[in-house]
Amino acid sequence: MAELATIARPYAEAAFELARDAQALPAWSEMLRFAATIISDPRVAEALDNPRLDSAAKESLLLSIGGDRFSGEARNFIRVLVEGERVMFLPQIATMFEALKNDAEATAKATIESAFELSDTQVDELRRALEKRFGRKIEATVTVNPELIGGARVTVGDAVLDGSVQAKLAAMHAQLRA
Repeated sequence: MAELATIARPYAEAAFELARDAQALPAWSEMLRFAATIISDPRVAEALDNPRLDSAAKESLLLSIGGDRFSGEARNFIRVLVEGERVMFLPQIATMFEALKNDAEATAKATIESAFELSDTQVDELRRALEKRFGRKIEATVTVNPELIGGARVTVGDAVLDGSVQAKLAAMHAQLRA
């Protein structure tokens, strides 16, 4: 895993610098996510792994699939990845780019799992509390997970705040067994 990060990091940083200089971080973020999705398709991965295809054919394949969703700079970036035989690292590059973008924008992604459906007001209150705690703008994704029984579990980066009944029962179980 460290090797993937080592290889992908310079490309993610280069893409980030290009996007930041062009004030196009959201556009590049979307483009990299889209390109990573293309690469993740088994049919595309198989075609790119075909030794009979040269770099130009691989580049043409990716750029034709991407169409207008790739700007001129993005097309050049894809071309560099194909020529350097690094195009299969696009998912890791996209993930690292997103982390750099979030740091630059002082934002963080939060996953909120709740046992029950939350109202918009409840989500806004929770998001504001998380922004205060983490000192960043929070982009929240909310899902319903009935297995939590009650309460909620929030994940922001590496931090997990688990206030679910399921977690409290598990802690009680561990204490009783100790």
